[in-house]
Amino acid sequence: MNFSKFILGAVCATLFMVQPAGAAGRTDGSVIEVVTFKLKPGVSTEEFAPIDKRLETQHVSRQPGFVSRESAAGANGEMVAIVHWRSIKDAEASMASFEKAPAAAEFMAKIDASTMSMKRYQK
Repeated sequence: MNFSKFILGAVCATLFMVQPAGAAGRTDGSVIEVVTFKLKPGVSTEEFAPIDKRLETQHVSRQPGFVSRESAAGANGEMVAIVHWRSIKDAEASMASFEKAPAAAEFMAKIDASTMSMKRYQK
C-alpha cells in the first residue's frame, strides 16, 4: 500500500467517527457537514479552485442525498467546504465512496491531510 492511500484511508476512517451523539441512526432532517483543511505549501487557492470544483461536480454532487455544497478560502491556505445532506446515512455513504473517486485523488494530492477535520450537524 502506498503512503498516499494510507493517509487517505486514515482520513476517511477518522471522518466516519466524527458525528454528533445520537445522530448516527437518523435518516430524517437535514445534515450539515463542515470540512476544514489547509492546502499543501506552494498550492495556491487559484490553482486549487478548479480541483475543488471537479470534486464537487464529478463526485460529491452525484451522491444520493446530496443537497448542496459550497467552499471558500481563508487566510494562509485554509479552506472550508460545507455540504448539505438529506441524512447522516447519505453523508456516510458519500465518504465511503470518496476513496475510489478519481476527483478525490487529485483533491487529496493538493491538501495537507493532517489538517483535515470534519464535523456533522443535524438540523
